[in-house]
Amino acid sequence: MTPDSRILPRPAPSGSEPGARRKLTDRPWWPWLRRGATTVFFGLVGYLLVSQARTIEWGRVLSSLQDYPLSASWGAVALAAASYLLYSCFDLLGRHYTGHTLRAPTVMLLTFVSYAFNLNLGSVVGGIAFRYRLYSRLGLALGTITRVTSFSMLANWMGYLLLAGLVFSLKPPALPGSWQIDASQLRLTGLALLALALAYLGACAFSRQRTLRLRGHDIELPSLKLASLQMGMGAGNWLLMSGIVFILLLQRIDFFSVASVLLLAAIAGVITHIPGNLGVLEAVFVALLSQRMPRHELLAGLVAYRVVYYLLPLLVAAVIYLVMEARAKKPGRPGAALKP
Repeated sequence: MTPDSRILPRPAPSGSEPGARRKLTDRPWWPWLRRGATTVFFGLVGYLLVSQARTIEWGRVLSSLQDYPLSASWGAVALAAASYLLYSCFDLLGRHYTGHTLRAPTVMLLTFVSYAFNLNLGSVVGGIAFRYRLYSRLGLALGTITRVTSFSMLANWMGYLLLAGLVFSLKPPALPGSWQIDASQLRLTGLALLALALAYLGACAFSRQRTLRLRGHDIELPSLKLASLQMGMGAGNWLLMSGIVFILLLQRIDFFSVASVLLLAAIAGVITHIPGNLGVLEAVFVALLSQRMPRHELLAGLVAYRVVYYLLPLLVAAVIYLVMEARAKKPGRPGAALKP
């Protein structure tokens, strides 16, 4: 088996599904139901954002930002650099998994650019489109790019499952009474997430059938060592992100609570598909932690978090990307755009 044959998108054989097992998407009422559910959900999110925004004294937020201690930001900047460095190694796991031979510094630089754009513009633009564009210029086949991208994204979310499962099951955050879920239900959710993470490791360790077929795709399970590294790196990155928020909130809220709320906000952002989790992150933090810290100071810390973890890396990534594009357009220099 060649490295490029590990996860090949293969169309399902025609006629493999019985007529009685029609997909939901084939039913005429399904698109309307999906649109209706999406509209209701966005309406609830919009109501949450507007209701929270109306109760915030924005003048005091600006004043808090002006008085924000710069000394507190340096630790956050250091953790942000560590987080981006760690995430830039995610695609190195995919490099090992697929066996492609691009140099490690090139892969890390490309991953850094895609991650910065991913956070600010969404995964479709940043995490996927940028990887396909930049990797294809370096000569990787589309199937290899797909496997590298999938393996990197899986590292992020398997790490999330592990960390969120531990946090929610051990010490779930106190939720407002108006929410449709309480602490006991969140604890059960945490146990389910933890079970999924352990099931993935168990499959990688003990499954005799190493190649699985999922919706027409052949997927080869990684080794237990590689899967454990994948999950540990993903969880480590979420911990670094939590540490940045913890520092920028001036350590006035315990780290465990900050991590749990950040993990809740992350999944809310995925559901809403809002690029950069803009507004959702702030709304969740204000809803869950405003009783422990004044709202204007809480929002000042979150604005600082966006500057440190979103905007500054985006500026650096944009410059790097422009240099890549400029160098790639020079004749006779194929692949030169990504050489460090």
